[in-house]
Amino acid sequence: MAMAKDKSMTAEELRTKTPEQLREALVDQKKAQFNLRFQMATGRVENTAEMRKARRNAARIKTILNQKAAEAAGSAE
Repeated sequence: MAMAKDKSMTAEELRTKTPEQLREALVDQKKAQFNLRFQMATGRVENTAEMRKARRNAARIKTILNQKAAEAAGSAE
């Protein structure tokens, strides 16, 4: 859940990471999203915007992963 409390990672920061690091970040983001979902259900979340940030960070990581995979596939041909 540490990632949800930090500022959002920018696409530039994510592009410098390896695909393995991105996958780890995605797992962390999904865990944060899961925890926030439970906090929302029990009414214990302090900032409801954290859920939106977690979703967007996960989407941002997935986008960069897909871009890196496309680049690797393009250079392999």
